[in-house]
Amino acid sequence: MPISKPLPHTLSAWLKELDGVRLPVSNDEHRRALHRLRDNKSSLGEIAESLQASPTLALLVIRAANRSKSSLSDPAANLEVALSRLGLQTAENLLNQLTPVSPEQIPRELRQLQLLSRHAAQQASGLFGARLARLWHDVHCSSLLFLAPLWPLIASHPQLFNAWEQRVLVKGEPAGKVERELLGLPLLQICLALAEKWRLPEWVLLGYRLLLNDRRQLVKALRIARAHEQPAQQQPRLDDDPPLRRWLTLPSNCILLANGLAVSAHQAWSWPLMLRWQQLTGLYLQLNLGDLQQQVHQQAVNSAHKHCAAELWHPAQALLWPWHCRHLHAEQPLAAPAPLATEVTAWRKHCAQLLSEPSPFANVLQLTSCIREALQACGMQRLLLLLADRSHSRLVAQQTLGLPKEASGLSLDPSHSKVLRQLLSKPAQLRLSPANIAQYSALLPGNLKSLFPSEQLILRSIANQERVAMLLIVDQSGAAFSEASLQAFGKTVQCIERALASFAKRSR
Repeated sequence: MPISKPLPHTLSAWLKELDGVRLPVSNDEHRRALHRLRDNKSSLGEIAESLQASPTLALLVIRAANRSKSSLSDPAANLEVALSRLGLQTAENLLNQLTPVSPEQIPRELRQLQLLSRHAAQQASGLFGARLARLWHDVHCSSLLFLAPLWPLIASHPQLFNAWEQRVLVKGEPAGKVERELLGLPLLQICLALAEKWRLPEWVLLGYRLLLNDRRQLVKALRIARAHEQPAQQQPRLDDDPPLRRWLTLPSNCILLANGLAVSAHQAWSWPLMLRWQQLTGLYLQLNLGDLQQQVHQQAVNSAHKHCAAELWHPAQALLWPWHCRHLHAEQPLAAPAPLATEVTAWRKHCAQLLSEPSPFANVLQLTSCIREALQACGMQRLLLLLADRSHSRLVAQQTLGLPKEASGLSLDPSHSKVLRQLLSKPAQLRLSPANIAQYSALLPGNLKSLFPSEQLILRSIANQERVAMLLIVDQSGAAFSEASLQAFGKTVQCIERALASFAKRSR
């Protein structure tokens, strides 16, 4: 997993970072695709089908074909066209340049997102394949790649997937607000710009442009689709709006509908957003809601038979549950368990080290390692220890606990956050809770919030000789802080302050 830098906050910065991400591919998918490419008896369709079994390889070939000098004016709409333009030898060379890995080495969040893409491709092929038989390959490829601009984002910052799930799907926060806080701009804007840069199939671009720039058609269509119980009333209303009627027949719409169905089902089949996508799809196919739902459920089952993995969630599993059940649930702020006697003993030992004079630490790394162990022993389950430079223009991660690997490479610019500036101005503590999270959340850097998707959090700045030298960010994995844990944290901070003063004297 690559070490993360601070999250970009401009479109150009996001494009530069995401375009450079090398997506991982599993050993099995890589081996099967290479075998098919090297088999002289394989048809172009068989090779394309083998590549489509791996979303990462499908994207690799489409991007290479549409960026090549020999590429025609229009982007390749499917993998067969892409292979024809690229050539089989060049495609094989592309695959040979990859370093395949085991599935366990691929971030679970990326595998989950690509499972959603596979589910969307199955919905598109099952619902619209017969209707658009001549364009079947275009339908399957575009629906599989519609979410592709998100893959490098989640591959390099997997914590964003969990944060978005919790805040948008579970808590119902407006997606635009969450995305601006985490990313600095709307997610759809990044997706469209990256899809254009990669020259993805035109239907993918049309879907993002519709969502970004022209939702009026969707809104008007949805108003008509809601009258699904009176289908006789729908056609006259469409006849009264010829532009809408023509738009509704565009083949490109099936890509957006299939992905809308797949993403909505990820949360719950009975979710209101799922009902809206089903109503729109029923209007597009001219099917009543009951028949459409039956087909959607069947395609979900077909997708699960092909792509289900034990450690990933597939919406078809929920078809066996009571209708009101949800896959995702809000993280419950339960009180953390009381520390064990062995943890109390370890905490006292580490605190005694911090209080020793002269300082027993030979360098900053030894000191901060002891601080991390002391905070862990007093009950903190996630921790980020950042050191401030002399000018307070940069905070750099020095120690982490319970966080993704990319947290160890985190670097923050305090000038972008009012909260960080205040914490660096003098020693202070900010304790976040459900009562004040809305007040302070927007004032924190997005990459910091994505590492701590919690409403129970402590930010504490610690000074040496009246100058803030360190910032601690801790929580108990989202659990509410007990009075005992708060007291233990406060005493640990006092020990850290003494340790910093003692270490500074020793350094001189």
